[in-house]
Amino acid sequence: MSFHLHFDESDLLRCRFALSPLWETQSAVRVLARPGQQGYHLPWLRRIREAAAGLPLEPLWLLMPDGGHSPDFFSPPPVGPLVSFEEEIAAVRAIDPELARQDIEASLRDRPEAWSSAAGQALLADPARSLRELTDLLERAWRALVEPHWPRLRALLEADVAYHSRRLAAVGFERLLGELSPRLSWSGSTLTINDTKTRHSRVLGGQGLVLIPSVFVWPATVGGFEDPWLPAVVYPARGIGGLWTEPGGTTPDALARLLGRARADVLCALDQPAGTSALAHRLDLAPSSVSEHLSVLRAAGLLTSRRYGHQVLYERTPLGIALAVPE
Repeated sequence: MSFHLHFDESDLLRCRFALSPLWETQSAVRVLARPGQQGYHLPWLRRIREAAAGLPLEPLWLLMPDGGHSPDFFSPPPVGPLVSFEEEIAAVRAIDPELARQDIEASLRDRPEAWSSAAGQALLADPARSLRELTDLLERAWRALVEPHWPRLRALLEADVAYHSRRLAAVGFERLLGELSPRLSWSGSTLTINDTKTRHSRVLGGQGLVLIPSVFVWPATVGGFEDPWLPAVVYPARGIGGLWTEPGGTTPDALARLLGRARADVLCALDQPAGTSALAHRLDLAPSSVSEHLSVLRAAGLLTSRRYGHQVLYERTPLGIALAVPE
């Protein structure tokens, strides 16, 4: 089965990338219920084991079928490229409870055992209360499971957007789609998401498409948000295999003697573009120290920098790569 998203010329002019901390939160909750998705995230699972044990996630899991409809209101596509979790969850709280009820009902009907359960019927009986309790639970999941690791996750997601933005300029939209995910294909004016568990078709109608990289969505590629939500495709971000790898021990001793251990660690940690706060979190250094090291490395021609939203991303130059990754 597959999803089909039908474009016109105006849609192609309105395609953009965005990050969604709310999507990562609900997707992280899904990973906890699906052992097949946990392989890349075992270090994270060990770190959040105690916090996750204290969360009553069953109401969310009830609406997360392995195939079938999942409520779109859990994580509507973001209206801007760099929205905060607080902005996203506030928008969910403001949703019409009747719209939430319809979304919940569509999800429950795809699982007869969930539809007939007391918990499922309770969600339908008082949609305003259900919306309030589910959003409260999503916020608790964010605080416990994702927010402590958000600088690391955000750095990877921003690096993915930076990379694919350059690829878009180099190879164009059609080829870029195939690079985002092997499950994406383009024909005529239609984008198809292949190998999905449900069928879906939507005419974009000039709204364009939001492309959202995700750490926790792998191996799936997700799309098909219904009105009134913006059309979106969520795809696996690049580099998740090394997401939880710590930089300690990866810095060559010769480079540490040349640059100093801390400065060499900063250079070696930039295997993907990252900002000051993300590097400081990853290396357990003060942001002021990381900022000073980045300035020196940039002045020496080992790094370049460019602005993305409200922050500056740094990445290695060819000379920086040659020093950090010697043959």
